[in-house]
Amino acid sequence: MTSFEKFLSSFLSVQRTRLEADPDLFTRLALKQTPKCMVIACCDSRVDPAILANAAPGELFIVRNVANLVPPCVPDSNHHGTSAALEFAVNALHVEYIIVMGHAGCGGVWAMLTNDPELAPEHPFIHRWMNLAEPARQRTLEVLADQPLEHQAAYCEREVIKVSLRNLMSFPCIAERVAAGVLHVRGLYFDIASATLSLYHADSDSFEPVRETV
Repeated sequence: MTSFEKFLSSFLSVQRTRLEADPDLFTRLALKQTPKCMVIACCDSRVDPAILANAAPGELFIVRNVANLVPPCVPDSNHHGTSAALEFAVNALHVEYIIVMGHAGCGGVWAMLTNDPELAPEHPFIHRWMNLAEPARQRTLEVLADQPLEHQAAYCEREVIKVSLRNLMSFPCIAERVAAGVLHVRGLYFDIASATLSLYHADSDSFEPVRETV
């Protein structure tokens, strides 16, 4: 079975299972979507937010891009996919949470720290995109200049999340709703090897493991 055939087979199996459990699920979903949570995650195949959160169809509004980056609000004539999704999620869907979810072993961060040729100017899309994370790279080299590359990468991955959180607040529609208390932004970091999730706390500028609450 090819990977494409496996995709089709898995799709049919999952849909059949969901319909057996809830026959009207997709009839309801066809009418509208009402997600309360937006997730901005990396396009890395290992960190699908819907799978990790065991989310049902229609539960999460997800944007995935290289290194889970949020660009600053720049209303110009260029095309802005992530910004357009943010605008729609906030103004049309009225989501209550925007989560930036980074992860360990991020290829975009590693390439940025190692000056990977794939990030060179002759690859304009990835080169310009990862430039958004330059503040995270600079901060990492300031703090961990003499540390092994693996330590720098882990630190930088978290700094990228913080860059995206700051850029979120450059969008007036987001800043206004956060100030009004009707929208909340959160940063999460997923460690693949340990399968643990950490939440960013702005007051202490730290990531703390998420633990079950009774």
